[in-house]
Amino acid sequence: MARALVQLWAICMLRVALATVYFQEEFLDGEHWRNRWLQSTNDSRFGHFRLSSGKFYGHKEKDKGLQTTQNGRFYAISARFKPFSNKGKTLVIQYTVKHEQKMDCGGGYIKVFPADIDQKNLNGKSQYYIMFGPDICGFDIKKVHVILHFKNKYHENKKLIRCKVDGFTHLYTLILRPDLSYDVKIDGQSIESGSIEYDWNLTSLKKETSPAESKDWEQTKDNKAQDWEKHFLDASTSKQSDWNGDLDGDWPAPMLQKPPYQDGLKPEGIHKDVWLHRKMKNTDYLTQYDLSEFENIGAIGLELWQGPEREMDAIQAKEEMKKAREEEEEELLSGKINRHEHYFNQFHRRNEL
Repeated sequence: MARALVQLWAICMLRVALATVYFQEEFLDGEHWRNRWLQSTNDSRFGHFRLSSGKFYGHKEKDKGLQTTQNGRFYAISARFKPFSNKGKTLVIQYTVKHEQKMDCGGGYIKVFPADIDQKNLNGKSQYYIMFGPDICGFDIKKVHVILHFKNKYHENKKLIRCKVDGFTHLYTLILRPDLSYDVKIDGQSIESGSIEYDWNLTSLKKETSPAESKDWEQTKDNKAQDWEKHFLDASTSKQSDWNGDLDGDWPAPMLQKPPYQDGLKPEGIHKDVWLHRKMKNTDYLTQYDLSEFENIGAIGLELWQGPEREMDAIQAKEEMKKAREEEEEELLSGKINRHEHYFNQFHRRNEL
């Protein structure tokens, strides 16, 4: 059987050393959790969650979380909190998962929703901002999903991030920074990090150059005597003492402007995108992207599937039997063709004699 036990520790926003926690759930008040969490009634066949610390635990009360109760069922449940925007700030999502029994096919991921989500009708088609967490199915799928909603489409990290497959509790953490860097951690250890722009194949979806920017480029190209801006880092400054590189990303050092180039320096030969990139300061360049900014975050939930071992085994056995029959039929057909060819060759030789 498959059972997933999920405990949602926190969803918070960080700015330098300060943190605002928007949602934290530790299930320490018994059955009162039902006042905060709403199970979807979209489908009468949905499974139901219960509060449990599992068959084994470190602390019977502190280790309690939401646990699925039936195999072969879809589950959908969510909780609201005060809406917020993570624009210009670091977003951290962190929770624990324990697949107590052998996991054959099922998810342990969470979804972050817009504040206007219809909780009563929550289902697989409900729009979400972020999907994050482990997904296990068969021998092939054992991964950590990191899916972001951008321009009305869902985009998944192109890297294969392996999840834990044992029966113990693991802490999953996702960090999205305003400099478009990200970090995925399991049990506090970083297992994957990089650029949201490149690791989600979103480089082609950046904001297109505005008409004003295009006109600016053409004017500069035509007017060879016009000054051309170029910036460089101010080496005389140092990083702020309270800047946290792990949470806030690379420190954007101040930029200084060099004196205008003389002697009619022409920008021809430099690609337009490169010129625009140099012209804009780092912070302005990042505003051309909305890859990790969500304006109306207001709910978190579980919308997943839990599959039983016997059902999966029966499906695999049925597929194997079907494949075996097809191979047998091919062999029989091949045998008939060979026999016909044998008889034809014998008859042909007799006629020649």
